[in-house]
Formats: sequence, C-alpha cells, structure tokens
Amino acid sequence: MKALNFVIFFSVFFAIYGLSNYYIYIRGAQSIPAGSPLKGWYVIIFLVVSLSFIVGRVLERFTLSFVSELFVWIGSIWLAAMLYFFLAIILFDFLRLMNFIFHIFPSWITDDYGRTKTITALVTISAVAVLLAAAFINALTIRLRTLEISIPKKVEEMKSMNIVAVSDIHLGTIIGRKRFDRIVDKINALQPDIVLFPGDIVDEDLAPVIKENLGESLKNIKPKYGVYAITGNHEYIGGVEEACRYLIAHGVTMLRDSVVKINRNLFLIGREDRSIGQFQGKRRKSLEDLMEEVDLTYPVILMDHQPFHLEEAVRNRVDLQLSGHTHHGQLWPLNYITDKVYEISWGYEKREQTHIYVSSGAGSWGPPMRLGNTPEIVNIHLHFE
Repeated sequence: MKALNFVIFFSVFFAIYGLSNYYIYIRGAQSIPAGSPLKGWYVIIFLVVSLSFIVGRVLERFTLSFVSELFVWIGSIWLAAMLYFFLAIILFDFLRLMNFIFHIFPSWITDDYGRTKTITALVTISAVAVLLAAAFINALTIRLRTLEISIPKKVEEMKSMNIVAVSDIHLGTIIGRKRFDRIVDKINALQPDIVLFPGDIVDEDLAPVIKENLGESLKNIKPKYGVYAITGNHEYIGGVEEACRYLIAHGVTMLRDSVVKINRNLFLIGREDRSIGQFQGKRRKSLEDLMEEVDLTYPVILMDHQPFHLEEAVRNRVDLQLSGHTHHGQLWPLNYITDKVYEISWGYEKREQTHIYVSSGAGSWGPPMRLGNTPEIVNIHLHFE
C-alpha cells in the first residue's frame, strides 16, 4: 500500500509538472521568429532549467557539490517562474480565444502577429523577473507576529509565559547557515521562556544540514524551559528517524505522540505528523489517547503540524493549538487554494475555549520566494488568570 501511494503521488506530480512545462515550452517557441538561431538555444536552456530541480534533488542524495547546489537553486527559481509563465500564457490564450470569437484585437496587434508575439514574450519575461525579485526579497524579510492570549487557568509559579513559535523553516540547501543564524538571532532577541517548532524544521535531505553544521546554530537557542519540536511531512520525506536523531543531538526535544509537563505547570503535547501513514504505514495516536496523560486544570498546548480536523482540539479542551504546513500558499494566487483546503490557512482564531494559530512559516519550500504573504516568527504572550 505504501509503495502504491508513492507511485500514485509521483505519477501525478510528474504528469502535472511535465504537461505544464510542455505547455510553456510550446508557447515560448511560438514567440521566436522562424529561422532564428535562438530556437536552438531556447531548447537547450528550457531543458536545463525545467529539469534542474529534479536533477539537483537526485544529486543531493548521492553527493553534495557546487553542481548539485546550483541545480537546486536554478530549479527552485524555475518552480516559481513556471507558475507565473503558466498563468500568463493561460491569460493570453483566453484573450486569443476572445479575439477569435469577438475580434477584439486592434489592427496594430494583428497586422504583424509575429512581432506582437515576440514583444509579448519579452514583456512577460521582464514582468516575471520583476515579480520573482520582489518575492525573493520578501522571503528574506521575516516579520514578527505578536499575540496576546489569556487562558483562564491559574498557574502557581507563573503569571505568563513568553513563547516563540517558528514553523516550516526548511533547513537545507536554500535555507542555509546565514539565513538560519538570522532566524536564531531574532528568536533570542525575544528572550523566550520556551521555543516551539511545529514541524518542517528540515527541508528534505539531511546532508546539506550536516554539511553547513546547522545543528550548532540550533544549540545557540537557549530559552528558559527548552526547545521542543514535532515532525512535519518534510522530516518524513527526507528520513524522519535520521532527522529526529540530528535534532535531538543538537538540543531539540522531539515530541512524537508524546506529552511533557513544563515547569510543573503546563502540559505540552506534540503529535506525530499525519505523514506517518503514507511513509511508514502506521497510525499516529489519537488526541484522545494523548489527553489521558493531561490534567485539564493546567494549561494545555498542542503542536500538530498540519491543521486538519481542528474540532479535535476543541472537543478535547486544548487551550492553544499551534500548526504550520500551509505557508499560506507561499506564492500568490496559491493562497486561494490553501484557503479552500484548510479550515485556517493562516492566522489566529478562537473556537469555544480553544485558541488556534496557523503560521505561514519562517522559510520556504522549493522557490526561495514568497508573494502575497510573509514569513514570520510568532511571539505568543500567554497570560494565566
């Protein structure tokens, strides 16, 4: 069953990826004048950029080098470019259809259609380049999101807790030492009592993390009550046991369907990611089972990477649930899809007595870019009554 799921997933992925690239390739080739020497170069360049992400990820599995890193970067940028080229071409094809039916194009467009296609291609490439540059800068600019949350439970030794939550960092080739050190500095500047990582700390392959010694940066995070994390789907994609061993060795306490009591006054629950079924053919513990280890007279915080079935936390009287995973689409207009898929794609909501926050994450997967949303570190001032 597990092998079948892999085959289905990758078959669908490669079909969509291949057809999208073919569509872009054909429309791009049509914009180059017949007989132009650019056609040969176009074929070569398009093949290189469209295959780079796959080639780079495969090379990473065998050996890390400048070549593998270069392919990953080119391919990651192409993933974003592909999205916007695809959308632009759909728009142009729709306008062509409207012109075919209603003859809406003026003569200055139709008189020299070859020239029009070339100019349109150049304008589109320029516009996409500007969008990608803006999205790249936006992804580097991590914002601070501050929440004030009150829980009507008395805690003997604390009136409040300063929590820093950082989801979806995706450490690896794209999010390397320099960017992660900046994240660590921002975390420490908030002087947190506790730091929580609600999944996807590691991108996929652990090798780039080891190569850049990112574990040393993790060890530089020194909150009062420790650093706690849960697995995300990307820990499973890259090898969950290896990722967890590495994180534990560098000062992170992994909560895998487990409960811990913080400072004798607060319960923290960490759920295994839903991907355990897809990758290991197992089932994670139910929240009801985990809640048997909890005394509800104390505050209860739950970390669950993927924000599905939020009613479970409400039904089990969890005080605060923290999730990530969605990236809020990462690249506009994909946020409209995540808004439909998830009950909360990003942000804060209170349901009955349960506070829920779904973070857009601090890093990025694939394209090192964000558009229409911002990367964030979440600072939660949790007050007890």
